[in-house]
Amino acid sequence: MSGLGTLINALAIIAGGIAGICCKKLIKERYQETIMKATGFSVMFLGAGGTFSKMLVTTKSGLPLDTTGSMTIVLSMVIGAFAGEIIDLDHQFERFGSWLKHKTGSDGDNQFINGFVTASLTVSIGAMGIMGAIQDGIYGDHTTLVAKAILDFVIVLIMASSMGKGCIFSFIPVAAWQGLITALAVVLSGYMTAPVLNSLSMVGNILIFCVGVNLVWPKTIKVANLLPALIVAVLMA
Repeated sequence: MSGLGTLINALAIIAGGIAGICCKKLIKERYQETIMKATGFSVMFLGAGGTFSKMLVTTKSGLPLDTTGSMTIVLSMVIGAFAGEIIDLDHQFERFGSWLKHKTGSDGDNQFINGFVTASLTVSIGAMGIMGAIQDGIYGDHTTLVAKAILDFVIVLIMASSMGKGCIFSFIPVAAWQGLITALAVVLSGYMTAPVLNSLSMVGNILIFCVGVNLVWPKTIKVANLLPALIVAVLMA
């Protein structure tokens, strides 16, 4: 059944968030900052590794490594950032987080919006989510999204232990984003070529790296405003 992988992923995020809230009571406050920075550096290396896996290629001689996709990265990020700043997606994320904060009776939780936005961006824009949702839509294969669900469970658990219950609601953008991709994959399966998927993966992993930077150095980059870069990457491919 198409969409089952996204459902499993969303449930894993909820479970991870609840587990993180329970763990928060067991972890001393002075430990939480160190744990968050450790998570940030881990996310940065995951993003960098995913990007380099698409950029680095062997030459025909098989000796030195070469790079590919540099122009795609530059144009996608620059044009995407320009479009994102015009729309100001970062502000829209925060507005939705503020609405959730009020609706869930969490007005006294100062970390709610930050937790929601940071966790949402971390678990929404990775290559696994994009590729897994496409596989789910075209082939009905949930394997990648189930693997992502396990990773997201751990990531959200750690984030929620430091930033609170706002992280739990990151399941909403994940369900909406991956569900949309799954639906589009069914309709546009003929356009999901290898260059398109590689470009999506490459730029998506750069955004993951940026999320890691924000975990270590809070509010350094408006990552949500870079999301249109994914669309530009597809169009370029």
